[in-house]
Amino acid sequence: MPAIEQVLGKIDSNLDAAVQRLFGLLAIPSVSTDPAFAQDCQRAGQWLVDELKSLGFEVSLRQTAGHPMVVAHAKAKRRDVPHVLFYGHYDVQPADPLELWETDPFKPHLAETPEGQRIVARGAADDKGQLMTFVEACRAFMETGGLPCDVTILFEGEEETGSPSLPDFLAANRDELKADLMLVCDTGMWNKDTPAITTMLRGLVLEEVIVHGASRDLHSGMFGGPAINPIRVLGRIVADLHDDQNRVALPGFYDGVEDLPHDVAEQWHALDFDQQKFLADVGLSEPAGEHDRSVLEQIWSRPTCDVNGIVGGYTGKGSKTVLPAQASAKFSFRLVGKQDPDAVVESFRAFVRERLPADCRAEFLSHGASPALQLPFSSEALARARRALHQEWGREPVLAGSGGSIPIVGAFKKDLGMDTLMIGFGLDDDRIHSPNEKYEMSSFHKGARSWARVLDTLST
Repeated sequence: MPAIEQVLGKIDSNLDAAVQRLFGLLAIPSVSTDPAFAQDCQRAGQWLVDELKSLGFEVSLRQTAGHPMVVAHAKAKRRDVPHVLFYGHYDVQPADPLELWETDPFKPHLAETPEGQRIVARGAADDKGQLMTFVEACRAFMETGGLPCDVTILFEGEEETGSPSLPDFLAANRDELKADLMLVCDTGMWNKDTPAITTMLRGLVLEEVIVHGASRDLHSGMFGGPAINPIRVLGRIVADLHDDQNRVALPGFYDGVEDLPHDVAEQWHALDFDQQKFLADVGLSEPAGEHDRSVLEQIWSRPTCDVNGIVGGYTGKGSKTVLPAQASAKFSFRLVGKQDPDAVVESFRAFVRERLPADCRAEFLSHGASPALQLPFSSEALARARRALHQEWGREPVLAGSGGSIPIVGAFKKDLGMDTLMIGFGLDDDRIHSPNEKYEMSSFHKGARSWARVLDTLST
């Protein structure tokens, strides 16, 4: 196995050519949501097949009901090494509105800034630039003696449309895709100089409640007072969902929620996160979550309950004196740790039913439920990745949480039982999904070097 310094030197000497290779992929308008770009998605998939084949991977383009998957395999020369599965996606968001782009979104170029060079194009950060950091790390190993561990690569072309073909593809190819560990690059850094490993993804429960009252809408002058108003009933339910400390009031809701390890909590506390600015940027001033938790904790590691929409009665222009026959609301619960989605649903529905007066009934509609995901803080893979990133960046990586979810990670945990290291090099100002998307040259260059160190560290 080559010395890591030799591999890193190869990445450095390959940098100019690596940028040009990335430009070739960025120039393909692989917009997955628009049927007009279907052939371009095929072209992008084939481009990756050809590139990986040139490195010595066994690789094929797998057709699906939608856009194709790219699957590649390469083995290390040494036996008894880990097997990793790397995931990325080659599809991109539409470039609209085109008039807000300063340059053609599919003519990639390097822009000079006071902070250094940046790559500008649709897909530069999400996710072509990110996935190519891993490809370039593999290239450097191949050119200096071989990979340090067995590698499988899966690139899909429908991530930006919700990965509709992925579940069936995983079910049909589970044995081929099974590995010791999954690596995902579709995440970001804490800042330009500080790497991050996303260790937690919140789960999600989506519930809709319809409160039914009278058999028809009623005149409020004729029935106001004696007739129950479903909007008032629903309003009380919503108000009761949180206590005066802004904690969720559902019985058993916090079962499975664990406090952060002390060292992680201390790291988060020491981060240069300005919670006042975070709120001020969206016109707010006071945190509205649990009183005894910081804003970062509220986003990354605490569960929530939110009302996402509420409808009832007359909502048109002017007024209409009506007592509605029904009122409805949509709720979302973000879950963490070992919270059980089914238990949350059961507790929520019981909570609603207990607050229904006579002559009211509740109808429940489920819109999905998935558990939270967390890489154990005691994970050996996590410890090795932390060392590797610290070596490259000279800073301890932030063990970050994510307020949202990454469906692919949940799918691989559920279907293949695989934990995931989520290491990406995007920045908050990369303008993903927006005009003038960019990816810092430092992210691309040091991202490739970081993956080389991670692969090397995982195998030793």
